[in-house]
Amino acid sequence: MSVEGPDRELLEQPWVPMCLGGIQLLVKSCFGDTVYRLLLSDMQNVWEEQVDATVIQNRAQELNKRLHAPVDAFFSHLCTVARPLLAGEASTELVENGVQPSITLLCLRPDLLTLQLKSELAGVPFYWEFRCMQSSIPVVCSQLVRPLLAVSRVLQKQVMELATLLSRKDVEIQDYRESGAVLSRGRLHTECFDLQHYQETFLTQVLPKVCAVQDCFGFDTTLQWLYGAVTVQGIEEQEKSLVSYPVENPIQDSNVSDSHHPEDQTVGKKRSGSPIEQAEEPPDGTQEDSGKISGQKEVLRPATQEELQIEQTMPLCQASGNTGPSRPKKKKAVGLFR
Repeated sequence: MSVEGPDRELLEQPWVPMCLGGIQLLVKSCFGDTVYRLLLSDMQNVWEEQVDATVIQNRAQELNKRLHAPVDAFFSHLCTVARPLLAGEASTELVENGVQPSITLLCLRPDLLTLQLKSELAGVPFYWEFRCMQSSIPVVCSQLVRPLLAVSRVLQKQVMELATLLSRKDVEIQDYRESGAVLSRGRLHTECFDLQHYQETFLTQVLPKVCAVQDCFGFDTTLQWLYGAVTVQGIEEQEKSLVSYPVENPIQDSNVSDSHHPEDQTVGKKRSGSPIEQAEEPPDGTQEDSGKISGQKEVLRPATQEELQIEQTMPLCQASGNTGPSRPKKKKAVGLFR
């Protein structure tokens, strides 16, 4: 399945943790010219909203009776205020102007999630609501499940490469020791790396400590960067796979099919009446015509001793007459040809 347009732009955005009303959420958003798309998840449900210029104009007039402005002005202000908040950042322009917008959670149901944004536009309070409906399974898989699976594969690959590098380092250190090298400080001494022992120790000692932290929600900076890199690379691979392959030559296909059926090929050439065939036919309708025609039809018939003798004694110029000029040549009376 290809990823294009708004889906691609949203896929390249990282998931940002956000706490609203004591509820931990993962948020990703994408703002275009006069359209935006929003995804939110509490790890139990996923909600999404995608609006265009018409919805923005109608909802802005619905929530702000005192404001009358073109849709470009509403959307520009919405991008300035909402985009930094949804990305977990602070708007420098708003901080300099002393404006502190806020987002609150109005409704949270499996089928509906509503967020209210409060700010100021031209000195007048400006309100906006993000009305997100329950997302579909394909969207959840494309925006969350598949990228996370790809990230896990990348991390596993990285672990295996690091384990290989450590093993090579141990071999290098052992070679130094055998050459007489000695550590200047004993605390720098390390044991040889054993991957199986490391994995067992990690599962019994490190993993319980990681799972004990329940308030860790979302991705850190490194995982956000890795998520973005994996999704961009996946999109590029999909675009490469969509490149159309060259169509096979139909003439070549017909030649291949004819090679499996030599009888059909011979009959087809006779019906076509090419100039080469007309040149091979003698001008007078003698018994030689019937002999040649019958010989052409029975391609798979084994040659007799007399025919082999004729082919051996036939001049070279006559044997290559099939590819010569269209004018027939006079043949010598050899063997059966009288």
